[in-house]
Amino acid sequence: MLFAFLAVDGVQQANSGHPGLPMGTAAIAYTIWTRHLKFNPKDPSWPDRDRFILSGGHGSMLLYSLLYLNGFGLTLEDLKHFRQWGSLTPGHPEYGLTPGVETTTGPLGQGLSNGVGMAIAESHLGAEFNREGHKIVDHYVYAIVTDGDLMEGVASEAASLAGHLKLGKLIYLYDDNRISIDGPTDLSFTEDRGKRFEAYGWQVLHVADGNNVAEIDAAIKEAKKDERPSLIVCRTHIGYGLPTRQDTSKAHGEPPGDEELNGAKRKLGWPESPRFYVPEDVAEFFKKVAAQGEAKESEWKKAFADYTKAYPDLAKEFTRRQNSELPKDWEKALPEFPADSKGLATRAASGNVLNALAEVLPELMGGSADLTPSNNTWIKSATAYQPENTIGRYLHFGVREHGMGAIVNGLAYHKGYIPFGATFLVFTDYMRGAIRVGALSHLHTIWVMTHDSIGLGEDGPTHQPVEHLAALRAIPNLLVIRPADANETKEAWRAAILNQHRPTVLALTRQALPTLDRSQYASETGLQKGAYVLADLGPKKPEMILMASGSEVSLILKAAEKLAEAGHGVRVVSFPSWELFEDTDAAYQESVLPKSIHKRLAVEMAIQMGWENTWATKGR
Repeated sequence: MLFAFLAVDGVQQANSGHPGLPMGTAAIAYTIWTRHLKFNPKDPSWPDRDRFILSGGHGSMLLYSLLYLNGFGLTLEDLKHFRQWGSLTPGHPEYGLTPGVETTTGPLGQGLSNGVGMAIAESHLGAEFNREGHKIVDHYVYAIVTDGDLMEGVASEAASLAGHLKLGKLIYLYDDNRISIDGPTDLSFTEDRGKRFEAYGWQVLHVADGNNVAEIDAAIKEAKKDERPSLIVCRTHIGYGLPTRQDTSKAHGEPPGDEELNGAKRKLGWPESPRFYVPEDVAEFFKKVAAQGEAKESEWKKAFADYTKAYPDLAKEFTRRQNSELPKDWEKALPEFPADSKGLATRAASGNVLNALAEVLPELMGGSADLTPSNNTWIKSATAYQPENTIGRYLHFGVREHGMGAIVNGLAYHKGYIPFGATFLVFTDYMRGAIRVGALSHLHTIWVMTHDSIGLGEDGPTHQPVEHLAALRAIPNLLVIRPADANETKEAWRAAILNQHRPTVLALTRQALPTLDRSQYASETGLQKGAYVLADLGPKKPEMILMASGSEVSLILKAAEKLAEAGHGVRVVSFPSWELFEDTDAAYQESVLPKSIHKRLAVEMAIQMGWENTWATKGR
């Protein structure tokens, strides 16, 4: 119960948090971490480590206690500062902040679904790089998942695909405590969860006592024998040991209070004081566990050295991709599009660019939510990833936008990939949770979103994403790019590849747009700076600025030409990305949008939200 009491001491000290999950799943966590999980705390990014996901991120103190005991660099002081500003132990696990945290979890269902992407990555990397006698990629994805995870729709989408793909390295232990915040789960959640996962194509195993380490251990060993993903249903007790709160919703998200906490310690034979107590023999035990992990990585490094001798080019490529290094001269693959008044839909241009990049960036892997021909995302030189073809690099996600989003995030968390997912821009509503978590996690993901406006045609208002650009621009750390023509689309892909610490949304048209003759205007697109002067037209200095993104740039250019013929000086600004423009310095921004020019008009086939308070009015 050490994990549980370290966790609950943290919750009690913070006077905030969730004690129920750590107390109910301590035995599950102990079994995974001490008997199965392959890791080295001195090298949390070891490529062939097993991944552990706490999908119920509200139980984060369980994970922090595990990381502390296993030597990942957290201290007792870090545990004592749980949920405090600036600490390494925030209320929910945050990827990139705390060493050993593999995913940002908290929004339920996301972690469960991320693990599917991780398992795809493991199997695909193995197919790419393993050779007979040299198995350098061979690891599992473990997770503790909760009632809430299984209730969320995103989990159903991801689990369905995982079963189809037979991701046998995926082993999830289900904290079946039958309690949620509102009360017993039978208020709203009465289907047979095991049967549901069996129908998805999973192996389902049952552990009658979630505190029985031997039973849990045996189930995990059984799960490893099956080619299917496994769900181990563990009957647990939320807030296990709490005298009056065990098996009640009160155990979920409230500090137990000193009396209740001390009562649990007495009941389970643990010292009431001091708080955050770690017996010396326990500390020594976990040092041995850590040493075993160091030895396993040492063995792997020796094996990788042998692999390097046998397959030097493959070893070099594997290392490059694990380090997120781009190949030399990759940008030379980017195509140029000649000026053309008839032009090309930016979704079509994107397809051309994607296929060119796929030839030089083997880490570019992804697919579409059953809209491949509409999104133009098929990689012509690739095959589809399927259970019998794990070397395939194109993913058919099916009509599962939210699951796709979380799975693509999982590929990015894993490392070795620049993953992409595609659908219509209007359906970002279905996957906003995954896009947002990916942005908060600084993941290098690319979202190819086509049919970006009312210009999509006759499908009507259900498919016309007039408010979606504003909604996406509101997500912190998300790069949104809406290119004006084929060459801006090429540059948008360049930006998406180069911006490795934030996701990128490419908002692309269904309708053809003229490929601008830039010899008449700007010498290059300027997209990398977010906005640029496309043309200054008229017989005198600009007295007004017309700005637009995407398909409306060619429209304002025509309007500017007519205004110029009427004797006006007009500046035309292509504005594909607010975020990239905001990254530039004040001098550059002034050079594009001088404060002295007060007349400004922003044109976009979308709601005006944002424009009226930013670039369209600055300087007025």
